[in-house]
Amino acid sequence: MQKNKVLLYGANGYTGQLIARYAKDYQLTPVLAGRNELAIQQLATSFNLPYVVFSLDDATIIQEHLQEVQLVIHCAGPFSHTAKQMVEACIATNTHYIDINGDISVFEKIKTYHAAAEQAGIMLMPGAGFDVIPTDCTALYLKQQLPDATHLQLAFISYGGQTSHGTATTMAARAGEKAVIRENGKLAKKPLGFKGMWITVNGKQRFVMSLPWGDISTAFHTTGILNIEVFTGMKPAVYRLLKFQFLFNWLLRTTVVRKWIQQKIEARPAGPTDEQRAKSTTVIWGKVKNAAGKELTHQFTCADGYSVTAWGSLLIAQKILAGNFKKGYQTPAGCYGAGLIHELPGTQP
Repeated sequence: MQKNKVLLYGANGYTGQLIARYAKDYQLTPVLAGRNELAIQQLATSFNLPYVVFSLDDATIIQEHLQEVQLVIHCAGPFSHTAKQMVEACIATNTHYIDINGDISVFEKIKTYHAAAEQAGIMLMPGAGFDVIPTDCTALYLKQQLPDATHLQLAFISYGGQTSHGTATTMAARAGEKAVIRENGKLAKKPLGFKGMWITVNGKQRFVMSLPWGDISTAFHTTGILNIEVFTGMKPAVYRLLKFQFLFNWLLRTTVVRKWIQQKIEARPAGPTDEQRAKSTTVIWGKVKNAAGKELTHQFTCADGYSVTAWGSLLIAQKILAGNFKKGYQTPAGCYGAGLIHELPGTQP
């Protein structure tokens, strides 16, 4: 039987549900999947979509469910616990893989499967969402404008919206850990928020703080620039407080504290409402510099992170099914160009 289906794994999560909802806008009819039978069944009934239920504990079972699947959109995090199983099953069954991951270590891990994916004739593209489409496109655009760039800084500032359970859970799992930058081509650990600075966004000064974002891995793959830092908008008072986090890192890593944080996460709404997302925007900013000191900056505005993730993953899935892909490990801009973000609704120069 010809493989012609998309499997959406982790469909019952906040972002998974958004992807399921918008799939028809991209002429896609995904098979919804996950391990929570009741939640998956209810979601499938709501969207009138097919579904399957399975966990990622048994490689044989995963492969059985991928036999008739051409592409997997993987949304079940934390990806540090789930990506390896799904990637290996995709390679074994010649199934394309994309996900909405933003974890640097996961990007680095999936990159090691490049040769195996090439041999299987499939593409592996983690970060097919807000992590990292907008910033990856910015990185490539700036690299094209200044080909000999040696330093890259990227920043995003969100206006409105809130964090979903899945994103918050991934962040909580990293509580107390150090940040990461790209330094002379190598990954280097730094204290969280080790650097803060003011940047000009839409004619106004905004404060941003460094953080471990996926581009520390992906932008290096896309551009080859040796020194990369990523920042996000932050109130200066909060930044000053975070500068002392190192004193409490041992406590944040304890099971008791992480369990308490997780309970607080579960007590919150699953994610932003449609109205909140509609009112939310994100400014993407980037700067490159070469050895001679020449600098170039670039910025644009896109939709909120969750909408970008849903639309971006579906757009890329649509391209793959149309035969528009490159074998092996790929990044969004590296495969589809710096203009990819401008194919999504809500993006403004």
